[in-house]
Amino acid sequence: MSEKKNKKERLADEIEQEELNILDESEETVEEEATADALTEEQAKILELENKLDEVENRYLRMQADFENVKKRHIADRDASQKYRSQSLAEDLLPALDSFEKALATTSDQEEVKQILKGMEMVYNQILVAFEKEGIEVIPAVGEQFDPNFHQAVMQDSDENAASNEITAELQKGYKLKDRVIRPSMVKVNQ
Repeated sequence: MSEKKNKKERLADEIEQEELNILDESEETVEEEATADALTEEQAKILELENKLDEVENRYLRMQADFENVKKRHIADRDASQKYRSQSLAEDLLPALDSFEKALATTSDQEEVKQILKGMEMVYNQILVAFEKEGIEVIPAVGEQFDPNFHQAVMQDSDENAASNEITAELQKGYKLKDRVIRPSMVKVNQ
């Protein structure tokens, strides 16, 4: 009987050992699943944080690009302001310059009037020199081809000696500041 008992005990021990092994394996499986779940949660958090980081980096880059664009626009505006700073003054002086031209077009035999006209011509020339220093130029007209960007046609002419669309007379001088027209020339254009 002792052998039977031994056998029973061994069998019971083996069964108990197998049950323990099964329990250990199931505990390991549960632990592995818990670890896998924890890793998956951590990976999800990492992925979420990486996405947020990418979003913040993109926003930062866009803000930096916007800042650079604003900076460039400011520089361009400042340069344009500097380039065309004398436009307002020139626009205000053009009527006076026109009056000088009309006065200088008069003729007289009186010596006093000639002296006054000579003085006016000197002032007129000084104004033109000052305009040139600022980049203000007279727009060429007579003999040129009509260009609606620089000329304003107010009359038509039928001159056989002039080409078609050629300016035959200038009624009022036009001026430009660098590449910007301050006032177009008023002209008479051949048909």
